[in-house]
Amino acid sequence: MNRFYVDLPLSLNETLSLPENVFHHWVRVLRAQTGEQAILFNGQGGEYIATLTDVQKKTASVLLAQFSAEDRTPGYQVTLGQVMSKGDRMDYAIQKATELGVHAIQLLVSERCEMRLKYERDQKKIEHWQQVAIAACEQCGMNRVPQILPPLSLQEWFTQLESIEARKLVLAPARHPVSFTMPFPQSLYLLVGPEGGLSSAEIELASSNNFECWTLGERILRTETAPVAAMSALLFAYSSCNQAKQF
Repeated sequence: MNRFYVDLPLSLNETLSLPENVFHHWVRVLRAQTGEQAILFNGQGGEYIATLTDVQKKTASVLLAQFSAEDRTPGYQVTLGQVMSKGDRMDYAIQKATELGVHAIQLLVSERCEMRLKYERDQKKIEHWQQVAIAACEQCGMNRVPQILPPLSLQEWFTQLESIEARKLVLAPARHPVSFTMPFPQSLYLLVGPEGGLSSAEIELASSNNFECWTLGERILRTETAPVAAMSALLFAYSSCNQAKQF
């Protein structure tokens, strides 16, 4: 069944006029007819089965007849601090992190960052990346859309996090192994550097701000691959900790 994100309040047994983008995709592109069903969600948790009740030339209406409180997000929250990169690499990192259950993505600027969003028109890039996250949720079944947060410098982000109690990790050569035990942390912050990596000074700065250096094997991963590997490792660690708790 097709899934669509709608940025509107939703309630059971409500008749709703489809937003223009959903109308275009579902009715015009996919040629949906009266009586067909799709899943609608608004990022607030849960999802609705919507039945197409009326189709006009430029609008269509649906009835929200069923609600499911299904929440497919992990039992912990990860905020990904991703240093920005050019081209499809950033799209890929955001898409896959969303599929793996990221809570939010903080865009970051570092010494070797490939991008600087300085102008008003650059807001379009942030809006594009937010749409990438929405499309990933529609595809993978997630009902909560991660927010793409405007860029900060590393120091600005570290300052924001000073008073926050959470597990903080930076992908960098580790002096000591990083392990996960029960109780698994409810909140984590994960820092991923740019294509050229974080500088030694930036890694030291992260360490001085309570980030643990975390090495994922012996390979050097690309900036768009690193968050995928890290988020997957966290999912595995969380599952392993829960299984161990049962015995």
